[in-house]
Amino acid sequence: MELQQLRTFVAVAEDLHMGRAARRLHLAQPTLSRQIAALERELGVELFSRAHRRFQLTSAGIAFLAEAHAILERTDSAKQHAQRAARGEIGVVRLGFVQSATYDALPRLAKQFRAECPDVRLDARPMTTLEQLPALTNDELDVGLLRPQQPVPAADPHPGLRFRVLSRDSMVVALPTGHRLSRRRKLALTQLSGEPFILHGKEVGSTGFDLIVERCAHAGFTPDVIHHAHNTATIVALVGAGLGISILIGPPPPIDPALVVFRPLTDELPTWDLALVWSPDNPSTPLARFLAMD
Repeated sequence: MELQQLRTFVAVAEDLHMGRAARRLHLAQPTLSRQIAALERELGVELFSRAHRRFQLTSAGIAFLAEAHAILERTDSAKQHAQRAARGEIGVVRLGFVQSATYDALPRLAKQFRAECPDVRLDARPMTTLEQLPALTNDELDVGLLRPQQPVPAADPHPGLRFRVLSRDSMVVALPTGHRLSRRRKLALTQLSGEPFILHGKEVGSTGFDLIVERCAHAGFTPDVIHHAHNTATIVALVGAGLGISILIGPPPPIDPALVVFRPLTDELPTWDLALVWSPDNPSTPLARFLAMD
């Protein structure tokens, strides 16, 4: 049984007149009659009664009409879903993101994508850069919002991935408001010697810790790290409580300036790229829509 047979049957059942149905379907009436007869033979039942020159549905025809309508509706729905999926209008985009992206890039991109593709689900997952890279290679993520360990387009250890830099961010010092150094507009690393530090831990999957320790060593001291935190929000909260200072990748998270102030460094520390990363082999059409955003 073919879909065209169902459509032919529905047209005849709705018109209950071979001539009108034939004109509606742009078929010769004998051809239409043969198609209906073939369908009845295949089903092994009579769908139409032709007794006393009155053309009407039999009980089997009435039951079959309801099912035929349902099948054609599901077929049309499946066609529309396939077409929408091909246009990237439905589906899911699996997005990994580092925490430093949550203050600007992530909400901006998510808001724009939701406006442009309201029926695509954005599966956003907090992940470190070191967690995202293998997930992108192994097709566990569609796109990553991460901090490459080397500036783009420097030599990359993941040649199968594509990178698009969204911003190039500097590091800033986070100080409790009222701290002796908070009145200065800029700070040198040497001025931070002897201060208690609150930093991300190495186990979190970030290379920031090693860089900070290395640059402090070049400035002549080893930072006194009194606390390791798993996220920037915790670090800033502890700084605001007066427990220590920190060095963070900008832009800093929003917080009451009565609690924490942020100051740039005069030292030439490396900048940190924030990049969108994806595999060019990923066939996801919703991903293509996501990457097409300005």
